[in-house]
Amino acid sequence: MYKQVILVRKDLKMPPGKLSAQVAHASVEGLLKSHKDDILKWKKEGMKKVVLKVNSKKELLQYRLKAEKEGLVAALIEDVGLTFFKKPTITCLAIGPDKEEKIDKVTGKLKIL
Repeated sequence: MYKQVILVRKDLKMPPGKLSAQVAHASVEGLLKSHKDDILKWKKEGMKKVVLKVNSKKELLQYRLKAEKEGLVAALIEDVGLTFFKKPTITCLAIGPDKEEKIDKVTGKLKIL
């Protein structure tokens, strides 16, 4: 089975609309960076996505490093700071799409947002 996870910083306390837009940006960016074969398998299985929470920018960046060490696509999203945020702000990270067991090795202990 294939899936994609999006890690969201809960310390930012984004309103639902802003959070949704950032998660969408992450999902699309992860997809664009992924290998075509992984995309096709993920799409065939229903394009499973799971949104998980992290506590801080530091934790988010640690998960990016862990994902990259495992050979996973990691798409970091930085909001440009034109609306809710007053300056550029790293908001979330997409990992995958890829095999669930590979992603779970990195993010398996995180809680759903």
